[in-house]
Amino acid sequence: MNPIDLDHVLTVLGAAGWSTDEQSRARVAGALALTVYDGHTRDQGTPYLEHPLAVVTLLRTEIRVSHPETLLLALLHDALEVAPKSEALLVQHLGAPFTCRLRAMTADHRLEQRPKAAGDESSWRFKQAALPSADLLIRLADRLHNLRDVAASPNVDRRRRFLQSLQDFYLPLADAACGLSPHLAAMHALLHAEYVQRQQEVHP
Repeated sequence: MNPIDLDHVLTVLGAAGWSTDEQSRARVAGALALTVYDGHTRDQGTPYLEHPLAVVTLLRTEIRVSHPETLLLALLHDALEVAPKSEALLVQHLGAPFTCRLRAMTADHRLEQRPKAAGDESSWRFKQAALPSADLLIRLADRLHNLRDVAASPNVDRRRRFLQSLQDFYLPLADAACGLSPHLAAMHALLHAEYVQRQQEVHP
């Protein structure tokens, strides 16, 4: 596979149809994504940037999200998780409000660059439940893409644990939020259908 470049990122975003100012912002965000995610890989050994691009694609093609700022947030939703020190760079080029939204979508132990501790999971769940609609949509899209990734894992226990967390928290969260917007309703339906399918695979 060819290395991901800025033109590819802009194509995935669908930025060609955006206004001139939005396209300029997309180029800045795309360049930052290439910088921030560079050198990081997923558990599967794939370039990390492939994941946020997949989340953007999911939002655009399956949920029909077209709002530029939401898609840019999706592109950079894991930036502070993989590179907490990039915060100043993000503030400088995309602004403090945008970066604050990224902070709200990132677990505290990641921001603080420390191991996960007792109480962190509860705090993280509370933090996600408090997100505004568009940002919650991104987190659920992230979870859906992760679900599709983990479905290919040969580790059945890992798949079961992931499905359990969906059952315990993410599906109830999506259910509670599905009346907030048509996009969240669509995401709830998609996440639930995928969950049922994956449950059948681990519990035939």
